[in-house]
Amino acid sequence: MSLLRLLIVFFRIGLMNELQYRANLVMQLFKTGFNITWSLAAVGVVYSHTENLNGWEPAQLVVLLGVFTLMAGLIGVVIQPSMEQLIEDVTEGTLDYILTKPEEVQVLVSVNQVRVWRIIDVVAGLIIINVALYYLDASTGWRAMGEFAVTLAAGGAIMYSFWIILATMSFWFVRVGNILMIFHSMYDAARWPITIYPGWLKAALTFLVPVAFAVTVPSEALVGRLTTDLLIGSIALAAALLVGSRVFWKAGLKRYSGASA
Repeated sequence: MSLLRLLIVFFRIGLMNELQYRANLVMQLFKTGFNITWSLAAVGVVYSHTENLNGWEPAQLVVLLGVFTLMAGLIGVVIQPSMEQLIEDVTEGTLDYILTKPEEVQVLVSVNQVRVWRIIDVVAGLIIINVALYYLDASTGWRAMGEFAVTLAAGGAIMYSFWIILATMSFWFVRVGNILMIFHSMYDAARWPITIYPGWLKAALTFLVPVAFAVTVPSEALVGRLTTDLLIGSIALAAALLVGSRVFWKAGLKRYSGASA
């Protein structure tokens, strides 16, 4: 069974589960609306004191906000819930159930939880991006759109790799959830361009927790600020982390002793 077919199956299961609690849809709409309103208000406050933020114009920063919301939605739909479930399965020894399935284990643990209503963030992010681009003076050409698609895919791969590395640490450590909280805090910093932060924090958000490649780089592609070096670097980092996370996952899985141990 292909990855896409598995994702569709788990999406249907997730949708059936969510339809039992339809109030979750209202809560997600409220949460997304509140977060976007708060973020736009923050942008308005910043630009009431300056015309640009380290070279970023208001509409460009709103594009970045849209990419931030879009990526957060993509992470929240399947990556985050699946990795949180993996940590719980490893801690409680219930990963055995997945190990008995005739599919690649890493694929199964990567898509076995789907939070359907987080798609609202994905849609909201796309709407914000399109509205912001409409107000930009420069038109977005096919090249920029192609670079955006490539860097967004690379950013998604980087975020997935980073999440599965964190989740795999549960094979060695118990309190991995605390590390996830730190990641959430650092990801929130990506709602602003990485270039505005001091050198040490910029380096941390680029290499230690590479959220810059998930949000700032795709945004730069859309607004015409992306350099060839960043484009190549984003692709190379995504490939390296995918390979590295796979090796780390296999090493962690060997340490799993199961519920019967």
